Amino acid sequence: MSRAATLPRVLPGFGLSLGFTLTYLSLIVLIPLSAVFIRASGMSLDAFWEAVTAPRVLASYRLSFGMALLAAAINTVFGLLLAWALVRYRFAGKKLVDALVDLPFALPTAVAGIALTALYAGNGWLGQYLEPLGIKVAFGPLGVLVALVFIGLPFVVRTVQPVLEDLETELEEAASSLGAHRWQTFRHVILPVLQPALMTGFALAFARAVGEYGSVIFIAGNIPMVSEITPLMIISKLEQYDYAGATAIAGVMLVFSFLLLLAINGLQAWQAKRSGRSA
Repeated sequence: MSRAATLPRVLPGFGLSLGFTLTYLSLIVLIPLSAVFIRASGMSLDAFWEAVTAPRVLASYRLSFGMALLAAAINTVFGLLLAWALVRYRFAGKKLVDALVDLPFALPTAVAGIALTALYAGNGWLGQYLEPLGIKVAFGPLGVLVALVFIGLPFVVRTVQPVLEDLETELEEAASSLGAHRWQTFRHVILPVLQPALMTGFALAFARAVGEYGSVIFIAGNIPMVSEITPLMIISKLEQYDYAGATAIAGVMLVFSFLLLLAINGLQAWQAKRSGRSA
């Protein structure tokens, strides 16, 4: 008998663990998601199509998904810069900045929305200087983008930061000794290592942003065809007791989100496979 077979197991056996996992996953994720499609399936095809392709709903799709993708892209760039500064440099107030990165996690989304609105409104601290320049942030699509960037930044920073901490500086020194410039070192040595983490951070920031409601609802202005997000359309349907219409829109949003995340994960897997072949 092997030594591994005689060691006591800390966790239950595979069968019990798998059963508990599937049960928990079904109760928390699969059954609620299935209920969305089951409720929507009770509609006729024409009613379903009319509900999910109404002009205001289509405009909300474009705003929600477009701004979520743009916010995730912005957070990928600036999240990398922030993580780089926190890992590679020492400066006064570093611990405070590191703690502030997690503020969107702890701050209630409604509080974040009110704070951003007060900051970027026409009479706010920043808005009073931006609006005379023709830059209207609050109560428009730009306000939606600002809110989504705010709530998505920690996902990129906290995903990239541990990878940067584990990255050996000897690799950069070796590239420099071989005559590589700073950009060449970053492009060929650092970026390939960080790319999986960046893709993961992008996916997490996008997933968080596409369903955001609390922080966006205050700063968006909720102007029909201009700054209405899809979660607001779902809430509006529920307030009108149109549960089938709400679940239909939620189902479409869920399918599109799943497809986008699947594409991002597929791209990440392809990139990892390509990097392995290159190595």
